Amino acid sequence: MFIQTEETPNPLTLKFLPQKTVMEHGTLEFTRLEEASSSPLAERLFNIEGVERILFGKDFISITKKADKEWYILKPSILGTIMEHFVAGRPILQSEKKEITSKASLENEDEISKEIREIIDTRVRPAVAQDGGDIIFDRFEEGIVYVHMQGACSGCPSSTVTLKSGIENMLKHYVPEVIEIRAIEEPFAA
Repeated sequence: MFIQTEETPNPLTLKFLPQKTVMEHGTLEFTRLEEASSSPLAERLFNIEGVERILFGKDFISITKKADKEWYILKPSILGTIMEHFVAGRPILQSEKKEITSKASLENEDEISKEIREIIDTRVRPAVAQDGGDIIFDRFEEGIVYVHMQGACSGCPSSTVTLKSGIENMLKHYVPEVIEIRAIEEPFAA
């Protein structure tokens, strides 16, 4: 089994491409070992000293390392763990875990929020996934769009510029009610 790696705009995050489907739908992020009990692979990856954050995407795994660790030391252990997991045919998740969407019920969402979610889901998320990250719409309040940045995007030096210059301008163009976009750091509760 060959696992390709790609650098991301975030120097602390690498994207691992196992040439297999990782998540059937959506993304799933783990920021600490205690959250990873539903995923045998995430648990094993967190046992590698220096792994700080894990994001499972459709066909990739983004791993964020601690700033004081070096990729040339971590990468062989991470590759071995991912390869062994897939070769053994183990599941990514032990139990069905809900895809992250937002705090608000989709059925009760107003028209502007639906439009914003549609733009983010169809135009922004695919581009962000190419860089090993994800962006999740949280809510729209008083002209401000709140989103969660995940994977390579979380803590990335260039994500603020991308958020403000790229995504905010696009949303303002298509949805005149949008004044600003903000990334929120609080843990996401689905």
